Amino acid sequence: MEPSPAPGGSETTRLVSPRDRGGAGGGLRLKSLFTEPSEPLPEEPKPVGFHHCHRDPMPQQGLTPERLQARRQLCAACAVCCVFMAGEVVGGYLAHSLAIMTDAAHLLADVGSMMGSLFSLWLSTRPATRTMTFGWHRSETLGALASVVSLWMVTGILLYLAFIRLLHSDYHIEGGAMLLTASIAVCANLLMAFVLHQAGPSHSHGSRGAEYAPLEERPGEPLPLGNTSVRAAFVHVLGDLLQSLGVLAASILIYFKPQYKAADPISTFLFSICALGSTAPTLRDVLRVLMEGTPCSVGFEPVRDTLLSVPGVRATHELHLWALTLTYHVASAHLAIDAAADPEAVLAEASSRLYSQFGFSSCTLQVEQYRPEMAQCLRCQEPPQA
Repeated sequence: MEPSPAPGGSETTRLVSPRDRGGAGGGLRLKSLFTEPSEPLPEEPKPVGFHHCHRDPMPQQGLTPERLQARRQLCAACAVCCVFMAGEVVGGYLAHSLAIMTDAAHLLADVGSMMGSLFSLWLSTRPATRTMTFGWHRSETLGALASVVSLWMVTGILLYLAFIRLLHSDYHIEGGAMLLTASIAVCANLLMAFVLHQAGPSHSHGSRGAEYAPLEERPGEPLPLGNTSVRAAFVHVLGDLLQSLGVLAASILIYFKPQYKAADPISTFLFSICALGSTAPTLRDVLRVLMEGTPCSVGFEPVRDTLLSVPGVRATHELHLWALTLTYHVASAHLAIDAAADPEAVLAEASSRLYSQFGFSSCTLQVEQYRPEMAQCLRCQEPPQA
């Protein structure tokens, strides 16, 4: 090959035969093959950056693995509950025991709540629409609320019946049938508690409970997840288990001492109150979600400080943290950046930190240029402590 002139004064290379070679002794005079091309090569398209405004490129169809596990747990517990509820109804009728019937009624409330939870899990798989832009995830929370309310209603009726029995002693209880049925009820509640048990009752970032702990501190440890509906059903079963143990103790007493038949309505009264108290944590978390409160496992200050630590961010305002369910956390904020900062780079870094450190399911960030008057703007101030 030897160079040949090209239009515009640039050089190209071409193949030459041995006859075209010049110079004494058949020497070869060639310039370096590493010459600049006559025309600049077309630039290769730059690869699209790995960051996008959404963490998942495609929406996940159907139930998540966590919700599939919740559905299996609820279906199994519902089947067990139906079988033993029918047995308690028969046993309570034969024993003339209000405490047994109370436990059967609580199982009926559990069946209704678990069926409602299964319906809400199915409803949550429906895609988002222009009317329901977040989808139907919060139906899970509404199902848990309906479960708590139904338990309160049934318990109120049974408390009234127990009070009537304490006033009037014209009833007879079969101690043997009551003891057998109460023993079966304890076994049933233990089985349901085992089926519904979860590794973590809520979305927590570490062993410190509601305190903040970045996910990056535990790279090898899986994030514990919990389902609101399963948690509500599990709490119900724990309340029923306490009542079943009380009924079992009362049945043993009545079996050996029939004159102490008042233990039947007394156990109904005491352990129904315990069942009501056991729903308080679930009700608190459900109301926090429905009131758009900051998730318990995420702190306002850590999120704010993380956003301010992003290079180029001067200030942040309009920071909102809320949740659709106990495990679906959402964040939105305005980021005021320096004039020399790259908005896309800031957006990518800020979103990446929120996803990796706090486990948000959705983040919406608005980038704008920082102006000094933002410091005096009332709407740009941080909200006060609760």
